[in-house]
Amino acid sequence: MSVEDKNIIDFISIDDDGKVVLTISDHLEWDMENEHLLILQTKINMYLGAIENGELYSKYPKAKDRNICIRIIAINEPNIDGFKFLERAKEVLTGAGYQFKFEIHQS
Repeated sequence: MSVEDKNIIDFISIDDDGKVVLTISDHLEWDMENEHLLILQTKINMYLGAIENGELYSKYPKAKDRNICIRIIAINEPNIDGFKFLERAKEVLTGAGYQFKFEIHQS
């Protein structure tokens, strides 16, 4: 599962605080044409759709009545446009009542 699998939630977990964490696994390079941003935006929107239409709760009932965090784990450092996109995504998701985290996984 990866950011390119547009119709799948890559990973669902519950953290130590009881929050549901929906993780996006992102292996893509941050390109100058920003195609990566469009793929990531599509994936985030799919996660939001699954939350809002109730699909998340029907497939993962433990998520009901819990706070939700959308987390991206990437292997590549974002470029300038990538950092701007991630800041904007954090603003939008926080404004909608969700948490957002971005992490770079060093292998």
